[in-house]
Amino acid sequence: MTTQVEYNIDNDVIDKLVGLQAGSSLHALRHQREKVAVATQGSYDTLFDPALEGIGLDERLLVALYACRLAGATDVAAHYRARLDALPADAVQLTVAASGEPEQLPAGRLRAMLIFTRALTERPVEGDKAALHTLPAAGISTPAVVALSQLIAFVSYQIRVVAGLKAMKLASN
Repeated sequence: MTTQVEYNIDNDVIDKLVGLQAGSSLHALRHQREKVAVATQGSYDTLFDPALEGIGLDERLLVALYACRLAGATDVAAHYRARLDALPADAVQLTVAASGEPEQLPAGRLRAMLIFTRALTERPVEGDKAALHTLPAAGISTPAVVALSQLIAFVSYQIRVVAGLKAMKLASN
């Protein structure tokens, strides 16, 4: 069970990824509906809480890095890579998430997670019942499958928010 972390505007990941400065017009616009910023950061905090059961933090960060790479979001990928660099992550797994293909990994949890991530990221229609069944077959529990799907959806959302805010920031300069 995770505990609710109080929102701290100074630790907002999206603000940091975009380089939004408190007091700027774009920062004010983003925080005009504060509940959205709070919910977004709350989702991030929950999905990357080390205490989240069923999927290791390293696995979740590898999935996030891989999803960012597939989407071409190098700036967001760098964030997840830095988080992974702070952990004792497996070098081969890190290389695959950063620049390889899941099929390079031995059969198992991470390989199945990354293949599922690729399906949902590149061809969501392939994230069907058959794709879902590969996860329990790799030893991933039903609650962990749900968390994995939520994680992939969140990272996709995060990438789009960052890209949109960066475009707005660029247009206003």
